[in-house]
Amino acid sequence: MEGIGGNRVGWAELPESVRAAVEDGLGSPVVRAVSCAGGFSPGLASRLRLADGRSVFAKAVSAAANPRSAAAHRREAGIASLVPGPRLLWSGAEGDWVALVFEQVDGRTPALPWVAREWERVHAALVALASVPAPAELGSISADPAALSGWRSLAAAPLPGVDPWALARLDELAAWEERWAEAATGTALVHGDVRADNVLLTSSGVVFVDWPQAGAGAPWVDLALLLPSLAMQGGPDPEDVWRSSPLARGADPDAVIAVAAASAGYFVHSSLLPPPPGLPTVRAFQAAQAGPALRWLRHLLG
Repeated sequence: MEGIGGNRVGWAELPESVRAAVEDGLGSPVVRAVSCAGGFSPGLASRLRLADGRSVFAKAVSAAANPRSAAAHRREAGIASLVPGPRLLWSGAEGDWVALVFEQVDGRTPALPWVAREWERVHAALVALASVPAPAELGSISADPAALSGWRSLAAAPLPGVDPWALARLDELAAWEERWAEAATGTALVHGDVRADNVLLTSSGVVFVDWPQAGAGAPWVDLALLLPSLAMQGGPDPEDVWRSSPLARGADPDAVIAVAAASAGYFVHSSLLPPPPGLPTVRAFQAAQAGPALRWLRHLLG
């Protein structure tokens, strides 16, 4: 479960008008394009070599392929200057396509299964990120409480395939989940979607990429949301990480349970739904995270 959707669009497959807009925006034609693995967006994610010698990273998607991906690209373009990700060089829209071009980062995603020394680097970067105050313009990570409502959705309209332990406790889990927005409130900068394919290891540090879900929140939220995918991809168990991480110290236990419940409910409920437009493999990726998320929630609930 490497977080690779397998449905990328290559540079040559983009509409000619989109390619022209990107090249005009950069002031140089593209002479080489290498598609990047990782992620599930049904669009372009490529390293581009320009005729003037520059190397950049470009992403683009059409609303026809997936409206939510296009909306995420638009938000990322709007907040790129507010977050510590790669520098945005150009963004634009052509028809129903949204394109962004970033400064290329000379780095790689972590090895999978996770290895201890790389996880330690990423964890240290998360600790450092948690000390960064969120710009006021970003808004709250929990501005939309309904964004994580899996248990409440299942309580209202049950679906086959729910874990028996969870099925017997749907009302309890829904009640915990309902508290997640308040529980996640804070002033720290939160990425909102840290996982292996959104991390680049460089010679000098760690760079987090793909920031459309960024907002203000509690400093421990990114770590809590990462733990299911970390365990699913061969990393340490959530309870072991949480027990030893400085990010967990001082965190209100009930707040952590509420966020963990919301995360587990999201993965369980989402994994049981039909694939969204343009994302045929994402449900299996969500199902694989549902197991570790549920195990950690059971641990937190005793």
